[in-house]
Amino acid sequence: MITKIAWKNIWFKPLNTALSIILLTASVAIITLLILLQEQFEKKFSDNIDGIDIVLGAQGSPLQLILSSVYQVDAPTGNIDYTEAKKWMKHPFVASAIPLSFGDNYRGFRIVGTTPEYLTKYGSEVRNGKVFAKNFDVVAGSAIAQKLGMKVGDKFFGSHGDAEEGEVHDNQAYTITGIATPTGKVVDNLILCNLQSVWAMHDHEHEEGEEAHDHEHEAVTDAHDHEHHDHDSHAEEAHDHDQAESTISDEGKEITAVLVKFRSKMGIVTWPRIIAQNTKMQAASPAIEINRLFSLFGIGLDALRYLAIGIMIISGISIFIALFNTLKERKYEFALLRVNGASRLQLLSLVLIESLLLCVTGFVFGTIVGRVALVFISGSSEDEFKMSFNPLEFVWEKEGYLFLLTIFVGILAALIPAVKAYSLNISKTLANA
Repeated sequence: MITKIAWKNIWFKPLNTALSIILLTASVAIITLLILLQEQFEKKFSDNIDGIDIVLGAQGSPLQLILSSVYQVDAPTGNIDYTEAKKWMKHPFVASAIPLSFGDNYRGFRIVGTTPEYLTKYGSEVRNGKVFAKNFDVVAGSAIAQKLGMKVGDKFFGSHGDAEEGEVHDNQAYTITGIATPTGKVVDNLILCNLQSVWAMHDHEHEEGEEAHDHEHEAVTDAHDHEHHDHDSHAEEAHDHDQAESTISDEGKEITAVLVKFRSKMGIVTWPRIIAQNTKMQAASPAIEINRLFSLFGIGLDALRYLAIGIMIISGISIFIALFNTLKERKYEFALLRVNGASRLQLLSLVLIESLLLCVTGFVFGTIVGRVALVFISGSSEDEFKMSFNPLEFVWEKEGYLFLLTIFVGILAALIPAVKAYSLNISKTLANA
């Protein structure tokens, strides 16, 4: 009964109530959004660097190297010599080393030259079909396959660079031989092939001019000799093509980066200095760079969090003013309730419940609005960075603390009006009526 009366009382002045709820909704929505963003952002970044102690790459910004090579969200710092990189990949300190080579994309999704160990590193397997075994065979990440409707056996042409609008390599099609299982990690948004496919694609472009010149020279030869040469060259070409399918010499080739895991932590400490002094490469630590990114990211989150807490305090003041002002108008009502048998404690409870109903309503709306905002942010980040967020995830501990904070603000705002209602003098109030 008291709760029903309290609910009707808070809507007696709808504008005051609406203002209090809007302020609470705004503050709870901002804090909820920050909680979900920070939790999922840090989890995604931490999950993707598991098992990577050092990234070898071209000299430049260490953070750019990590973002481009591990998270696939930035342009690479450049290329490194594969022959030189292999010497370090075979170092006794190294437990595993996975080379990466970038260069092309398909509809904005990166085509990455690597080894099958890259799938294993992220805990992914080939769900349908088989792993890439020949040049221009690819395994599509689960998210890409779902978005683009890809299936085993499909063929497509890649575009040069990271931009979807890049020049299309229509000289050679890629063939999908497998679809990877979903992991929630960066591999879901990549198209994987072997290193030789990346080299062959770009070597072909380089040699196109020379091939055109050779074909022109053949066109002016004797017809009999041309037929005889054509017959031999077809057989030779088929043999060469089969050999190219199996292997391409890595002499003088370049790759983008190497993901390195050490046998002991000594390599993490010593390699950045050794690599910088003895090679033209750099060795960047994902853990160090991501912690630095989190610290920068955290400054903005803290500022927004303080803003949200400020809005929540203002909403608490708004609730206090609304309850305090209406108390003067409702003191006769309270006196009549006392005359009809209501206790002092019930009057105190009535005021507190009104405030708590406002807070709970604001919390529920704020939780919903925060998640709706995350849906829009997720859509934008997925288009730009191929990173999505789950609006239906609940961070029970932190959101539980937020709920308690909201309730505390409501109790604090109602404390003085509730005490005044509790200490109401019935005879004096009715005598002045």
